[in-house]
Amino acid sequence: MSTRSELMNPAILVRNLSKYYKLGVIGRQSVVDEVRYWWLKIRRSDPNVYFSKLGHTATEARKVMAEQEGHDRFWALKDVSFDVQPGEVVGIIGRNGAGKSTLLKILSRITEPSSGEAVLNGRVASLLEVGTGFHPELTGLENIYMNGTILGMKKREIDAKLDEIVAFSELDKFIETPVKRYSSGMYVRLAFAVAAHLDPEILLVDEILAVGDSMFQRKCLGKMGEVAKGGRTVLFVSHNIASVGSLCTKGIVLSNGEIDLLAINIEDAISRYVQQIEHITTIPLSQRQDRKGEGRIRVLEFNIENEQGCSISNAVVGKEINFRIIYQVRPSIRISNVIVAISLTAITGQFMTMLCNEISEGTFFEIIPEKGCFNCVIDRFPFPPGSYFLNITVRSNGVIEDWIQEAVILNVEAGDFFGTGRIPPSSHAGFFVNQRWSVQS
Repeated sequence: MSTRSELMNPAILVRNLSKYYKLGVIGRQSVVDEVRYWWLKIRRSDPNVYFSKLGHTATEARKVMAEQEGHDRFWALKDVSFDVQPGEVVGIIGRNGAGKSTLLKILSRITEPSSGEAVLNGRVASLLEVGTGFHPELTGLENIYMNGTILGMKKREIDAKLDEIVAFSELDKFIETPVKRYSSGMYVRLAFAVAAHLDPEILLVDEILAVGDSMFQRKCLGKMGEVAKGGRTVLFVSHNIASVGSLCTKGIVLSNGEIDLLAINIEDAISRYVQQIEHITTIPLSQRQDRKGEGRIRVLEFNIENEQGCSISNAVVGKEINFRIIYQVRPSIRISNVIVAISLTAITGQFMTMLCNEISEGTFFEIIPEKGCFNCVIDRFPFPPGSYFLNITVRSNGVIEDWIQEAVILNVEAGDFFGTGRIPPSSHAGFFVNQRWSVQS
């Protein structure tokens, strides 16, 4: 993405990259992609360069897109171009469905582009969704050697890194166990250890780190920082804006499969991403088109009320609030075993908590076909002043009926949570806990 591409060969060069899926066959396409992934790994003769130029020229691709738009094709990426220079650490951010994971799958040789080209100069290690890159029947140890061989390393090179990989993964007791018996957290530990320690020139990391525990996530972020300082190139996809901001120096913001911003400063990219979310939350929930689910129940409105039942625009720390979710059930349909969840995420992307009737009260046994509302009362709102994203999910008998990401931005005002006029400093206040102290001798 650098403008200095004429001074050196880019580590990653992407030109007019596009990818479409035929509607209704995305699931089958995923199987094809997985087969292609292993075939490309087996047949690749030069591990240092990957070059893909498929389908159409850029001009032809744009013509095809124009002809097919709105018909039987979904364009996950549209005419994407950028350069990444050796040693750059670039964050790729954007809302769900923006095309971030598709881009990394193409660069990782898992998915074939519909048109355009991608050139990667150097050995590439990828961390994408759990299950990609390891053979389930092989042990953790065997997968380490297999991945090293795929990267073009000799056995003695892998031997020299083996102890370091196993120690980092903290899986020495399970290293001789087939990875099909690993939990998702164990898989992530080994996958990251392999990718980060086998000396790749280019490291591609998707949201996979969200699976691991928080301590291991910090460990991985620290390791990625070391990799970057060692002159290697990193592309990092994450919704955790705090992690992106601390690790990356530059940013690419995607929106609906297209580049919204190529930012020389990561702060500019983060600002644009926040603007995207702020814009989408201005659309009334009844008109939101980016929702998922069967749709037999649809969320129409989200309101906040104080303890007197009056509508308020902001929550206040320490005060009682009621989240009211107005819904509509499709006519002549009876819905049972309903679960409603509201997840709160800080504007930095850090997950804060989930509110859910199944956990606190049990499922709503039956919802009759009419308009109604779900109420979630919080006696003393415990989160410090700031802005939070709320995601809303409604399930019935385990099926997602309505799911709206970044449904609402919740603004929280300062308040006297403890009734003493004192609160912890912001650096020590992730949330407030009601407490009682005493001293005994």
